[in-house]
Amino acid sequence: MSNTILTIQEIARQALPRLTENLVFPNLVHKDFSEDFHSLGDTIFVRKPTVFTAEDFNAQTGVNYQDFDERGVEVTLDHIATVDACASAIESATSIEDLNRVFVEPAAAALAEKINTDGLALYKDIPYVVGTAGTTPSSLEDLANIRRSLNLRKAPTTDRKAVWDPEADAKFGQIPAVVNAEKSGSVEALREGSIGRVFGIDHYMSQGVANHVTGIISATAVKVNGGVSAGANKLSLDATSLTGKFVPGDLISIGGVCYTVTKESAQAASNAIADIEVYPALPDIADNTDVTLIGSHTANLAFHPMAFAYVTRPLINPDGQGVASYVTSFNGLTLRVTKGYDQKYKRSIYSMDVLYGFKTIYPELAVRCLG
Repeated sequence: MSNTILTIQEIARQALPRLTENLVFPNLVHKDFSEDFHSLGDTIFVRKPTVFTAEDFNAQTGVNYQDFDERGVEVTLDHIATVDACASAIESATSIEDLNRVFVEPAAAALAEKINTDGLALYKDIPYVVGTAGTTPSSLEDLANIRRSLNLRKAPTTDRKAVWDPEADAKFGQIPAVVNAEKSGSVEALREGSIGRVFGIDHYMSQGVANHVTGIISATAVKVNGGVSAGANKLSLDATSLTGKFVPGDLISIGGVCYTVTKESAQAASNAIADIEVYPALPDIADNTDVTLIGSHTANLAFHPMAFAYVTRPLINPDGQGVASYVTSFNGLTLRVTKGYDQKYKRSIYSMDVLYGFKTIYPELAVRCLG
């Protein structure tokens, strides 16, 4: 039986639903999409979801009108996730079912894994912490602490999400209250990854959850060097010994409050002094105040969707003789499939790719769950 010739449109239309089903993190956060074509490295302006404050009505003074918040953030489309295959695998397909098996499904799964991993790297922006570095969350108390942390920062109580690594997923799978929890079952997230809804949070598993490795190899008696004025985002630390350097996502604790390092520091000097930049802004801190460095950890995340944005735009269809390309979009996701020809090796080349960027919008609506 001769091979059925399958069009680029058919491949793309089969691939996008597979990609959607395999994505976890992008389907749980705020999505920004338009039909405008863009290229890698383009910077676009994304409007932040509006946040209002509810107030008591005063019959004497009347209502206090709040402006629609039109502020936004700039997001760089700095990722192209791509899967490329030679024709030998594609040409073996005689039907769309065979094509799904040899190319569409594995390619969509690979793209989803990369996109999930890139999105979950936003943990570096989150200073709000529960749990203990190096200890896998495993109890209802761990889940309750997440709820408490989000409540204290007045995160909306509806639509909360959490994404866990496989180790935490295995631990939670042994808790009866979690095992018996109502499953999400929604096409808006990876159904196989759903752990359940507990304490008002929908829980999911993803292999893309990051393991953060601190840049400081060793440290002894770390203290603030020179004091800090309220509102500052920089401080100097000294120590009896300090080896290595701070990297984005490292956590320090001062007076029981955690801060995340936002910029890689210089290598610690022989006099063990390091200058670092952190978020959020610091209060007044006296010279020689003790500083605790939080160690390497698994960076599970719990959040309200407004904490993060997944931004995607259609890629430009390439020009050129013998090149076929098709872009398809649905529900804030976009995918391009391209077929070309390699004259040197006389073979057809198939490519499936996605252009996107991630941005933390409201870090106070998320919490890093250490494992």
